[in-house]
Amino acid sequence: MRGLLLRAVSNNVVLEMIYQDNKGIISQRKIKVLTLSEDSFRAFCYSRKQKRTFKLGNILSIGPAERVKRGA
Repeated sequence: MRGLLLRAVSNNVVLEMIYQDNKGIISQRKIKVLTLSEDSFRAFCYSRKQKRTFKLGNILSIGPAERVKRGA
């Protein structure tokens, strides 16, 4: 997962993740990773439209965001 996040930072890739916050609430978010530290990372969250800090241990699933092709 760390490798994916590092590549996302260097390649400016939008990721989609399923995340569980400290209260146990699960959400699906599209993010752009900005910086990565030992146990967390900073990203722009398109759902909240702001920069957020996420804990690596709270990620349930993460991968490249699917691009929808229109009119195909």
